[in-house]
Amino acid sequence: MRQSEIRYRRLFETARDGILIVDPDSRKIVDANPFISELLGYSKEQLLKKELWEIGFLKDAEASRVEFKKLEKTGFVRYENLPLESRNGKRRDVEFVSNLYVEDGHRIIQCNIRDITERTRAKAALVASEDRFRALFALEPIGVYSCDSKGRLLEFNQRAEKLWGRKPKLRSHRELFCGSFRMYSLDGTFMAHKDCPMGQVLSGRIPAANDLEAVIERPDASRISVVVNIVPLRDSEGKISGAINCFYDVSKVREAESRLALHSEELEMTVVERTAKLTATNKRLSYALYCNKKSSNRYLKLFSESQRIQEKLRQLSRQVLSVQEEERKAISRDLHDEVVQTLNGIGIELAALQLGQGIDPASINKKLARARRLVAKSATAVHRFARNLRPSVLDDLGLIPALNAYNKQISKKKKIRIHLTESGKIEALENAKQAVLFRVAQEALTNVVRHARATEVKISIRQVDDSILMEIKDDGKAFDVNKTLQSRGNLRLGIVGMKERIEMVGGNLSIESIPGIGTTLLTKIPLRGMAPLKRPEEGLSMGA
Repeated sequence: MRQSEIRYRRLFETARDGILIVDPDSRKIVDANPFISELLGYSKEQLLKKELWEIGFLKDAEASRVEFKKLEKTGFVRYENLPLESRNGKRRDVEFVSNLYVEDGHRIIQCNIRDITERTRAKAALVASEDRFRALFALEPIGVYSCDSKGRLLEFNQRAEKLWGRKPKLRSHRELFCGSFRMYSLDGTFMAHKDCPMGQVLSGRIPAANDLEAVIERPDASRISVVVNIVPLRDSEGKISGAINCFYDVSKVREAESRLALHSEELEMTVVERTAKLTATNKRLSYALYCNKKSSNRYLKLFSESQRIQEKLRQLSRQVLSVQEEERKAISRDLHDEVVQTLNGIGIELAALQLGQGIDPASINKKLARARRLVAKSATAVHRFARNLRPSVLDDLGLIPALNAYNKQISKKKKIRIHLTESGKIEALENAKQAVLFRVAQEALTNVVRHARATEVKISIRQVDDSILMEIKDDGKAFDVNKTLQSRGNLRLGIVGMKERIEMVGGNLSIESIPGIGTTLLTKIPLRGMAPLKRPEEGLSMGA
């Protein structure tokens, strides 16, 4: 018996739950263990002879009498989440359990108090994190949805609903693998939902879907092209328990590629037509030389010039094809390296969140923060990609606002000071000429960033008589203009491309590059109509 009492006292003294022994007749505390003293901030001597309401467990003496009657009637009272304020004013959440039992013929009340403050805070943080995740899921700029192992839709965000053009039912056996109305392969072949990328991943036919493309048909018969990225979710045994699909609309990109291909075909046809005309001209010149030897020098000169123009057209055709191929590579690289990789990162983070039911709140917050950064990065990349294809501000507001916007973007990204001044009737220029000046300025700034190592660029656009002059000066590293034009690098293609654009609207281009001072590019185009075309060697003046 003595040993039992010793063991009981040892457990009583070392328990990490607070324990109070209360006399049911007087309702006063007759014993308390050290942990309850630590929790409440009272010494054992201060706790003895006090009622529970006096140390914060009950509202007042009347509440104490009510609860004791309830305890005497049932023998048990439990509070799951009882707010408690310690002696020093610190608030704690506790779990309070009271038991009434008889020992050696005497009734005894034992109160066990467990501190659940951290558990309550963790639960609240988890709820808040879940709310933030739901908000992030709903507002993502890409479509996201998840399925269980049978393909039933578990959840989807607003963007997915908009891309599908409909709101499918959740957990329905009739809405499997995808919420779209119909699906097709890129070649137009009908694709059953069970054979769509989500169906293939869930069935194990493919391990995951990376940058797969398909066509979605909406209920209104409209179609869009989408790129899908799917990751499977696995249970503790490694079996597929579901999957998450992140998909986005690439219809505008495909339309841009189609227009680019159409323009390429039109340009090739123009080159063929002009080549045929030049061939006919060569034949006529050859006949004229045969018929009139006295004019041989003049005709030989015309013939040589015709050949130079023909060769120039061939070079232009090759340059166009090269630029088109570089643009395609850039589009593909931007989509893969920025948008798709970011979306894969979002998918992985979301998958980790879905699987991580036991993850602590701090880890959840880190993953959500990373997901938000990836979403922002994805949106920024898509917006930049759209601007690079065609800046809408150029069509909506004109040349000067478009250049200001582009200059701000370059200055922020590359830490280069860019100053733009303008005077005269700049906005009176035709849209085509404004577009030419914008592209020339864009190419010039690109060359400054890539090659010049400049810290400051000054752009001046002004009206001089019936012409518009655009002057671009930088304080960067100079280069030999003539030597560059004889090379085969990208800088040469950029200069030749600028020259060709200016000549298309009847203008001319000159470049002067001086070591220690920098490079000046001067463009002049007519305000109205077309200036007389110059001979090929007169179109570009050089300085080094």
